Amino acid sequence: MIKTFINRIYLRIYENGKFLSQKNKYDSYRRKYNISENFRFNGDNILFYGDGKIQCGDGFYIGELSTIQSSQGCIVSIGNNCSISHNVRIYKQSKIPDQDFSISNKNKLENVTIGDFVWIGANVFINPGISIGNNAIIGANSVVTKDVEPMTIVGGVPAKFIRNKNIL
Repeated sequence: MIKTFINRIYLRIYENGKFLSQKNKYDSYRRKYNISENFRFNGDNILFYGDGKIQCGDGFYIGELSTIQSSQGCIVSIGNNCSISHNVRIYKQSKIPDQDFSISNKNKLENVTIGDFVWIGANVFINPGISIGNNAIIGANSVVTKDVEPMTIVGGVPAKFIRNKNIL
């Protein structure tokens, strides 16, 4: 009984330390990037990194294990009231595929823009240079290689148009 009690105390100490560590990390992201106070880090192991700009609007959340990369000279802009699920990757930098990597190592650097009221499902990858229009939906497990029009639903690998949204 005493052993169980001590284990519970250790578990609470661990959980409190983990919470404070995450809070400090997420607060540092708010200071480094232009992130609204209403933005919610919704889980563990969310990573924002790079020397570029990341702008996140109000009423927005991102799920655990998600990553946003920002490269110098580029912007990742996420609008208001967006929902980004877990394990989503948004990158502004990628290798240029049509090159001989033994001779050169050039990177593609482009902005990523996500409009207002966008819903991005779990396990989505968004390439550099992508614009996602207002009120769009990106289905789970998609790879976004082309711009997404407003009020549309896309999905797949690569993500393709599924249909326009039916507004009720």
